[in-house]
Amino acid sequence: MVSAAGQSGPVGHDHLEVSVVICAYTQRRWAQTCAAVESVLSQHPRPAQVLLVIDHNADLAARARRELPGATVLESREPPGLSGARNAGLRAASQPITAFLDDDAAARPGWLAALVEPYSSPDVMATGGSVHPLWPGVRPRWLPPAFDWVVGCSYLGLPESTGVVRNPIGANMSMRTQPALEAGGFDAGLGRVGTRPLGCEETELAIRLTASRPGSVVLYVPDAAVDHHVGRERLSSGYFLRRCWHEGLSKAAVVRLAGSSAGLARERRHVAAVIPAALLGDLRRAVTGDLDAFVRMSAALGGLAAAVAGYLTGRARPAARSQTRPPVCLAESARSQEPATTARKE
Repeated sequence: MVSAAGQSGPVGHDHLEVSVVICAYTQRRWAQTCAAVESVLSQHPRPAQVLLVIDHNADLAARARRELPGATVLESREPPGLSGARNAGLRAASQPITAFLDDDAAARPGWLAALVEPYSSPDVMATGGSVHPLWPGVRPRWLPPAFDWVVGCSYLGLPESTGVVRNPIGANMSMRTQPALEAGGFDAGLGRVGTRPLGCEETELAIRLTASRPGSVVLYVPDAAVDHHVGRERLSSGYFLRRCWHEGLSKAAVVRLAGSSAGLARERRHVAAVIPAALLGDLRRAVTGDLDAFVRMSAALGGLAAAVAGYLTGRARPAARSQTRPPVCLAESARSQEPATTARKE
């Protein structure tokens, strides 16, 4: 671990120099939120600070203060949405490393130690761990593994061992606190607000973090594992296509902020190599009688088309406003170009 003074080492024998932030917004996930907090408090060594950030829900905040004494409960005063809540946690973090865990995820034993171990290298700006789906039943046979990002989980194409990536998965990630603050934190114009399936706020911040420090990297650490609940509402073909379309919209926003080279680096590889290889594999299975393979192929092609359509739609939108709204540069703080105006609802 890297301390505020720049030295490595844990805080004593029982705590790591880490602040863990969990953001919550609805009481519908109460049981899962409790499990998330407990999974963090059960880590060995434990984090020095556990922050539960409540996104504009006073009743939930009051309940959390009563029933979750192991966590410090904060009410976000940032713009409504996940990016604003994460910024509230980042600014309240007291430790040199801040880790983020989704409120519907539970960390496995050893998660935190594995997630922060790479910070022994000064070149590491952020890390991300693996996210494993907890299905409400069996895994949908039509869902292509290359599209598991649709349900917020690790997907086919990520490194199988610790390796450099452009950005972590938001449900399970960490970053150096002060550099993230200096970079401006998460852009409140990106990311989820309520159930609107936008994202990429962690992508855009990771790009800014590494761009501002030549030679720095983001590492994917599969051993830092969490289990992520997948709601039944995310298992329909309608959600799948809607999520892919919104991902395209989000990527257009990232490209507008960071440029296409960084903003689409992973996506180009995914489209050029990972998805074609998966389609070819399913084609082989289909000709041997696996009818589900045909459905997975259709889903992959439909998801890719929806993502491309969303991206093109997103790219067309700022073009119409380019004369009145200049792009935000990487060197600037992450200001919202399109502030979220819809509060999260129960």
